[in-house]
Amino acid sequence: MRFALNVDHVATLRNARGEVQPDPVTAALLAEQAGVDGIVFHLREDRRHINERDVRLLRELVTTKLDFEMAAAEEIIKIACDVGPELATLVPEKRQELTTEGGLNVIDNLSLIRDTIKELHKANIDVSIFTEPDIDQIDVSAEIEADFIEIHTGVFANAVTEEEQFDELEKIRGAAKHIKKLGLGVNAGHGLNYQNMKIFRELTDIDEVSIGHAVIARAVFVGITEAVNEMFRVLRD
Repeated sequence: MRFALNVDHVATLRNARGEVQPDPVTAALLAEQAGVDGIVFHLREDRRHINERDVRLLRELVTTKLDFEMAAAEEIIKIACDVGPELATLVPEKRQELTTEGGLNVIDNLSLIRDTIKELHKANIDVSIFTEPDIDQIDVSAEIEADFIEIHTGVFANAVTEEEQFDELEKIRGAAKHIKKLGLGVNAGHGLNYQNMKIFRELTDIDEVSIGHAVIARAVFVGITEAVNEMFRVLRD
């Protein structure tokens, strides 16, 4: 299972004081040196954390896979096509949310998502759809030529009881197997941390996990290199 680090919340910390440090680009480069398989960022329309300066420098300096999380918004699509990440992950976005609250509803936004995928493909960018472990949403995403599905793991991560956690894990397991049968790549993310990854890592059909907040929070105490190494130890134990 590959591990991609989301550096958004390094930028959140920087922007809290309107300063230039800590720099998410520096965090990305240190994480690459520690062995991560990719760097993830979300350029939101309100620019609450990552900004365009970050995006340009990340593209210039990151040598692993760069995953550009984005809404299907005209302005953001243009930036993505110009920057040229290896992967664009389409996510829902609401101004009032603290973080992404759930998977993208592809069925209810079919024409918009289909057109966005076409534009990104013209720029030679692979496209992932961030959605719930819902077979109908996954099937529609495959029909409009998504290359990857990123399964939303927030319900699993926020489960209160072991029974709820197990039930959601089984939904994710079934969705991942279905995605594999469709011939698409399988990513997963949202709310994954050092504790629940000990359970989640058993899902052999997941190709890659995207983890951000937990690792950045840990890095406040031990540094980004050690925080990344600790996550690798969980993944590979």
